[in-house]
Amino acid sequence: MSDKIFLDSNIIIYAYDKSDPERQKKAQQILKDVFQNENGILSPQVFSEFFVVVTRKIKNPLSSIDAKTIISSLSFLQVEEIDLTLVKRAIETHIQFKISYWDSLIISTAERAACNIILSEDLNHGQIINGVEINNPFV
Repeated sequence: MSDKIFLDSNIIIYAYDKSDPERQKKAQQILKDVFQNENGILSPQVFSEFFVVVTRKIKNPLSSIDAKTIISSLSFLQVEEIDLTLVKRAIETHIQFKISYWDSLIISTAERAACNIILSEDLNHGQIINGVEINNPFV
């Protein structure tokens, strides 16, 4: 069985943002791979960030309905829920590693889901935090 891979919001954003075809192709391949291997993990935080960015911040925004449809299709992957225990763990990670709370929440969610890897361009490539390796697929 493949390693569990947590997908940060920028991965799914690039899959639907046509402004950078090279990144879009890479992100789409990542989504295809995690669907085939059934090893992709997401969170409500990732869905929320995705929705805001693709409907308001990219060059050619998607409609809210299209973004909702995409989120529904992506929810076939495992979605790790956020609760108070996870928020407290994220705060501990934030304090210990001096990284943003939101990045700490991503790391803590991946840790809870027993992911080996987080795919993200927002954190330091190759860094291991709480046993989870950060991998920037766009470097």
